[in-house]
Amino acid sequence: MTSLTDSNKIPIKNLYFMLCYAWQHLDEREFVSISREDEKDIKHLLTRILLVKLRSLIKRGFYKEYQLAREETSTLRGRILFKESIQNFSYKRAKMHVEFEEMSYDILHNQIIKATLYQLLQTSIFNKQLKEEIHQLYPYFAQINLIKLDSRLFQTIRLHRSNQHYRFVLDICQFLYESLLLNEENSDSKFADFERNPKAMACLFEDFVRNFYIKETPHFKVGRENIYWDAIGENTTYLPIMQTDISLEDRDRKIIMDTKYYQNALTENRGSEKLISGNLYQLFAYLNNHKNTSKKLSGILLYPKTGKELNLSYEIKGFPIKVFTVDLNRSWNIIHSRLLEIVNSTPEKLV
Repeated sequence: MTSLTDSNKIPIKNLYFMLCYAWQHLDEREFVSISREDEKDIKHLLTRILLVKLRSLIKRGFYKEYQLAREETSTLRGRILFKESIQNFSYKRAKMHVEFEEMSYDILHNQIIKATLYQLLQTSIFNKQLKEEIHQLYPYFAQINLIKLDSRLFQTIRLHRSNQHYRFVLDICQFLYESLLLNEENSDSKFADFERNPKAMACLFEDFVRNFYIKETPHFKVGRENIYWDAIGENTTYLPIMQTDISLEDRDRKIIMDTKYYQNALTENRGSEKLISGNLYQLFAYLNNHKNTSKKLSGILLYPKTGKELNLSYEIKGFPIKVFTVDLNRSWNIIHSRLLEIVNSTPEKLV
């Protein structure tokens, strides 16, 4: 997976669909209906979706967990802290320091949401109406501590059956957080241009395509796969592990797919267009070093279409290799059909 393409032309609705697949939130695709014709970018759409989800969350009630608390009290409960009680002469006031657990809304899940709303209120990119909608929801989090967001916090969130309804909200919060840049000179926050972030868009494209095939092609077993070099020697541990972007396997065949998010799928050499050699070398290395399969093995390079549409088919050293583009600027139904066609049709039908 490599990233160099410009995604300005991808419609906001298509970006949202891609995120729903990448985040595995297909049930949330219906929220694309609130997208407006004049939608500025994906961050505006996700912010408005976040507000819709939070209104539902507030109506349902915040999730709470047992939190450890301490206090000096005349009513004994939990564990008595004798050391603290003696040091503070609590007994003279007919009290003791105790430690106990109590149910609280002031937990990380809700703290992240509040911190996200706070950051959104600091930005200058939203219009007055959207800012007012954020202001209306913010007071509902008054009893929750305001924390400083950090990317590591999102990795520590525990989600399970009782709080699974928080997952989409927290994924949006993480996306918006990672799209925020803090300008230290004037203490103003502004959004990074996610759609022009090559690395972020490359990751999104790969995750979207992989999860699309997981969902839409149940006859395939889909995932990532480690491939080891077909090599012998004293120190083969030094050889890097090759990991596929996407491997698709059914009863009779196996496809190794590499997604490439480039500005152009072709390069120009002495006046003629050529495929990018490094991409072919990488895919061929995967195929040539793959072991332990009696199934028909083939490879696919998949690019977003930024220029010429590609439907190429070759056989290299006995391995069928195909090169395709998918136009992310088309309607979603066409994108959906194209991705299915790529893995289900024969090369002759695609050429």
